[in-house]
Amino acid sequence: MIPPISGAVGPIGPSEWSVGSVGSIGQDPAAVNAAGGTDGSFSGALTGAISSLEQTQANATTASQQLATGQLADPTQAITSVENASLAMDLASQIRTKLVTSINNVFNTQV
Repeated sequence: MIPPISGAVGPIGPSEWSVGSVGSIGQDPAAVNAAGGTDGSFSGALTGAISSLEQTQANATTASQQLATGQLADPTQAITSVENASLAMDLASQIRTKLVTSINNVFNTQV
């Protein structure tokens, strides 16, 4: 069985697609989170995905360093960690490209 690439990809419920209110623009993010304004929002999901990507990259770096210094007994752990990080970065890059293309299509739409 192949393990999942990262925790960023998982079941998405209806709350993941909600958009925060316009009134939260320009406010302190800590105050908005304390008031429950952005929990379960698109920005929260995006922040979580980026954090997961950063963690995957950090794990790959640590595993590579441990392999190079001889601290890692099983080299397949390092290889798996680096490949997971590579796949996660490829996925993030493809999502970014799709988002940019979609935004450009919206902006170029004539009314």
